[in-house]
Amino acid sequence: MSTCPSCSTQIDQNFCPNCGQPATLKRIDGHYIIHEIEHVLHFENGILFTVKELLIRPGQNVKEYISTNRSRLVKPIIFIIITSLIYTLMSHFFKLDDGYVKLGEDKKTSITLIFEWIQNHYGYSNIIMGIFIALWLKLFFRKHHYNFFEILILLCFVIGMDMLLLAGFVMIEGLTKLPVMKPASMLLLFYVAWAIGQFFDKSKIPVM
Repeated sequence: MSTCPSCSTQIDQNFCPNCGQPATLKRIDGHYIIHEIEHVLHFENGILFTVKELLIRPGQNVKEYISTNRSRLVKPIIFIIITSLIYTLMSHFFKLDDGYVKLGEDKKTSITLIFEWIQNHYGYSNIIMGIFIALWLKLFFRKHHYNFFEILILLCFVIGMDMLLLAGFVMIEGLTKLPVMKPASMLLLFYVAWAIGQFFDKSKIPVM
Protein backbone atom coordinates (compact mmCIF):
# COMPACT_ATOMS: atom_id res chain seq x y z
CA MET A 1 0.00 0.00 0.00
CA SER A 2 1.18 3.51 -0.80
CA THR A 3 -0.29 6.98 -0.50
CA CYS A 4 -1.33 9.06 -3.50
CA PRO A 5 0.89 12.17 -3.64
CA SER A 6 -2.02 14.19 -5.00
CA CYS A 7 -5.01 13.39 -2.77
CA SER A 8 -3.45 11.16 -0.02
CA THR A 9 -5.71 8.20 -0.84
CA GLN A 10 -4.33 4.75 -0.04
CA ILE A 11 -3.56 2.93 -3.31
CA ASP A 12 -2.41 -0.59 -4.14
CA GLN A 13 -2.55 -0.33 -7.94
CA ASN A 14 -0.73 1.59 -10.65
CA PHE A 15 -3.17 4.49 -10.47
CA CYS A 16 -5.08 6.22 -7.68
CA PRO A 17 -8.75 5.06 -7.67
CA ASN A 18 -9.83 8.52 -6.46
CA CYS A 19 -8.06 11.01 -8.76
CA GLY A 20 -6.31 8.83 -11.35
CA GLN A 21 -2.82 10.05 -10.44
CA PRO A 22 -0.09 7.50 -11.28
CA ALA A 23 1.31 5.76 -8.21
CA THR A 24 4.83 6.42 -9.48
CA LEU A 25 5.68 9.24 -11.84
CA LYS A 26 8.14 8.48 -14.59
CA ARG A 27 11.30 10.52 -14.56
CA ILE A 28 11.40 13.36 -17.07
CA ASP A 29 13.99 12.50 -19.71
CA GLY A 30 14.45 12.63 -23.46
CA HIS A 31 11.91 9.87 -24.06
CA TYR A 32 9.31 11.73 -21.97
CA ILE A 33 9.82 14.96 -23.97
CA ILE A 34 9.54 13.12 -27.30
CA HIS A 35 6.35 11.40 -26.12
CA GLU A 36 4.80 14.73 -25.11
CA ILE A 37 5.63 16.28 -28.49
CA GLU A 38 4.15 13.25 -30.28
CA HIS A 39 1.03 13.57 -28.14
CA VAL A 40 0.55 17.21 -29.13
CA LEU A 41 1.13 16.48 -32.83
CA HIS A 42 -0.83 13.22 -32.88
CA PHE A 43 -3.12 13.03 -35.90
CA GLU A 44 -5.95 11.28 -34.04
CA ASN A 45 -6.55 13.88 -31.34
CA GLY A 46 -3.67 16.33 -31.56
CA ILE A 47 -3.10 19.63 -33.32
CA LEU A 48 -2.92 18.09 -36.82
CA PHE A 49 -6.30 16.43 -36.35
CA THR A 50 -7.70 19.68 -34.91
CA VAL A 51 -6.49 21.68 -37.91
CA LYS A 52 -7.99 19.14 -40.36
CA GLU A 53 -11.36 19.13 -38.62
CA LEU A 54 -11.50 22.93 -38.32
CA LEU A 55 -10.78 23.26 -42.03
CA ILE A 56 -13.47 20.79 -43.08
CA ARG A 57 -16.33 21.54 -40.67
CA PRO A 58 -15.36 24.06 -38.00
CA GLY A 59 -18.83 24.86 -36.68
CA GLN A 60 -19.90 21.26 -36.12
CA ASN A 61 -16.60 20.30 -34.50
CA VAL A 62 -16.71 23.17 -32.02
CA LYS A 63 -20.34 22.33 -31.19
CA GLU A 64 -19.32 18.72 -30.56
CA TYR A 65 -16.42 19.92 -28.39
CA ILE A 66 -18.78 22.04 -26.28
CA SER A 67 -21.63 19.55 -25.95
CA THR A 68 -20.36 15.98 -26.34
CA ASN A 69 -16.64 15.28 -26.67
CA ARG A 70 -13.76 17.44 -25.41
CA SER A 71 -10.97 14.98 -26.03
CA ARG A 72 -10.91 14.98 -29.85
CA LEU A 73 -9.58 18.51 -30.28
CA VAL A 74 -6.65 20.35 -28.73
CA LYS A 75 -7.65 22.58 -25.81
CA PRO A 76 -8.78 25.94 -27.29
CA ILE A 77 -6.49 28.20 -25.23
CA ILE A 78 -3.47 26.03 -26.05
CA PHE A 79 -4.52 25.96 -29.70
CA ILE A 80 -4.75 29.74 -30.11
CA ILE A 81 -1.44 30.31 -28.29
CA ILE A 82 0.39 27.70 -30.42
CA THR A 83 -1.02 29.00 -33.70
CA SER A 84 -0.31 32.61 -32.72
CA LEU A 85 3.26 31.61 -31.90
CA ILE A 86 3.61 29.93 -35.31
CA TYR A 87 2.38 33.09 -37.01
CA THR A 88 4.74 35.27 -34.95
CA LEU A 89 7.73 33.12 -35.87
CA MET A 90 6.79 33.13 -39.55
CA SER A 91 6.20 36.87 -39.74
CA HIS A 92 9.45 37.69 -37.95
CA PHE A 93 11.42 35.20 -40.03
CA PHE A 94 10.15 36.58 -43.35
CA LYS A 95 10.09 40.23 -42.10
CA LEU A 96 6.55 40.88 -43.32
CA ASP A 97 5.07 42.52 -40.21
CA ASP A 98 6.27 46.01 -41.12
CA GLY A 99 4.41 45.92 -44.41
CA TYR A 100 0.96 45.97 -42.83
CA VAL A 101 1.42 46.72 -39.14
CA LYS A 102 3.80 49.67 -39.12
CA LEU A 103 1.96 52.99 -39.19
CA GLY A 104 4.75 54.95 -40.81
CA GLU A 105 5.43 57.16 -37.81
CA ASP A 106 8.80 57.65 -36.21
CA LYS A 107 7.27 59.20 -33.12
CA LYS A 108 5.98 56.80 -30.52
CA THR A 109 2.28 57.38 -29.89
CA SER A 110 -0.30 55.44 -27.91
CA ILE A 111 -1.59 53.84 -31.11
CA THR A 112 1.84 52.71 -32.27
CA LEU A 113 2.63 51.32 -28.80
CA ILE A 114 -0.62 49.34 -28.84
CA PHE A 115 0.15 47.93 -32.29
CA GLU A 116 3.68 47.04 -31.20
CA TRP A 117 2.33 45.20 -28.15
CA ILE A 118 -0.17 43.31 -30.32
CA GLN A 119 2.58 42.47 -32.80
CA ASN A 120 4.76 41.03 -30.03
CA HIS A 121 1.97 39.24 -28.11
CA TYR A 122 -0.42 37.78 -30.69
CA GLY A 123 -1.53 34.96 -28.40
CA TYR A 124 -2.67 37.23 -25.59
CA SER A 125 -4.02 39.94 -27.90
CA ASN A 126 -6.13 37.39 -29.81
CA ILE A 127 -7.69 36.20 -26.55
CA ILE A 128 -8.42 39.80 -25.51
CA MET A 129 -9.93 40.64 -28.92
CA GLY A 130 -11.88 37.39 -28.75
CA ILE A 131 -13.57 38.59 -25.56
CA PHE A 132 -14.93 41.70 -27.27
CA ILE A 133 -15.97 39.78 -30.39
CA ALA A 134 -17.70 37.18 -28.17
CA LEU A 135 -19.76 39.95 -26.55
CA TRP A 136 -20.85 41.15 -29.99
CA LEU A 137 -21.72 37.63 -31.16
CA LYS A 138 -23.64 36.95 -27.96
CA LEU A 139 -25.75 40.01 -28.73
CA PHE A 140 -26.10 39.19 -32.44
CA PHE A 141 -27.08 35.55 -31.82
CA ARG A 142 -29.01 36.20 -28.59
CA LYS A 143 -31.78 33.78 -29.66
CA HIS A 144 -29.35 30.86 -29.45
CA HIS A 145 -28.69 29.06 -26.16
CA TYR A 146 -24.88 29.41 -26.15
CA ASN A 147 -23.40 31.44 -23.31
CA PHE A 148 -20.53 33.92 -23.49
CA PHE A 149 -17.84 31.40 -22.54
CA GLU A 150 -18.97 28.85 -25.12
CA ILE A 151 -18.81 31.54 -27.79
CA LEU A 152 -15.33 32.45 -26.54
CA ILE A 153 -14.26 28.82 -27.04
CA LEU A 154 -15.56 29.02 -30.61
CA LEU A 155 -13.48 32.15 -31.23
CA CYS A 156 -10.34 30.57 -29.78
CA PHE A 157 -10.58 27.83 -32.40
CA VAL A 158 -11.59 30.13 -35.27
CA ILE A 159 -9.03 32.86 -34.56
CA GLY A 160 -6.40 30.17 -34.01
CA MET A 161 -7.10 28.74 -37.46
CA ASP A 162 -7.06 32.27 -38.85
CA MET A 163 -3.55 32.80 -37.47
CA LEU A 164 -2.36 29.44 -38.80
CA LEU A 165 -3.70 30.12 -42.29
CA LEU A 166 -2.20 33.61 -42.17
CA ALA A 167 1.15 32.07 -41.25
CA GLY A 168 0.88 29.91 -44.36
CA PHE A 169 0.28 32.94 -46.57
CA VAL A 170 3.18 34.75 -44.90
CA MET A 171 5.42 31.84 -45.84
CA ILE A 172 4.11 31.85 -49.43
CA GLU A 173 4.75 35.58 -49.84
CA GLY A 174 8.12 35.32 -48.14
CA LEU A 175 9.27 32.51 -50.43
CA THR A 176 7.72 33.64 -53.72
CA LYS A 177 7.62 37.44 -53.22
CA LEU A 178 4.09 37.39 -54.61
CA PRO A 179 1.73 39.93 -52.93
CA VAL A 180 -0.73 37.41 -51.50
CA MET A 181 -1.41 39.03 -48.11
CA LYS A 182 -4.22 41.35 -49.23
CA PRO A 183 -6.29 38.68 -51.04
CA ALA A 184 -5.46 36.31 -48.20
CA SER A 185 -7.03 38.74 -45.72
CA MET A 186 -10.32 38.61 -47.66
CA LEU A 187 -10.18 34.81 -47.77
CA LEU A 188 -9.57 34.64 -44.02
CA LEU A 189 -12.50 36.96 -43.32
CA PHE A 190 -14.66 34.60 -45.37
CA TYR A 191 -13.40 31.62 -43.35
CA VAL A 192 -14.19 33.36 -40.04
CA ALA A 193 -17.70 34.29 -41.21
CA TRP A 194 -18.31 30.78 -42.60
CA ALA A 195 -17.07 29.04 -39.44
CA ILE A 196 -19.12 31.26 -37.09
CA GLY A 197 -22.19 30.99 -39.32
CA GLN A 198 -21.84 27.19 -39.42
CA PHE A 199 -21.63 27.09 -35.63
CA PHE A 200 -24.86 29.01 -35.09
CA ASP A 201 -26.85 28.33 -38.24
CA LYS A 202 -25.73 26.73 -41.53
CA SER A 203 -27.79 29.20 -43.55
CA LYS A 204 -26.71 32.34 -41.69
CA ILE A 205 -23.41 34.21 -42.06
CA PRO A 206 -22.76 36.95 -39.49
CA VAL A 207 -21.99 40.52 -40.52
CA MET A 208 -18.54 41.24 -39.09
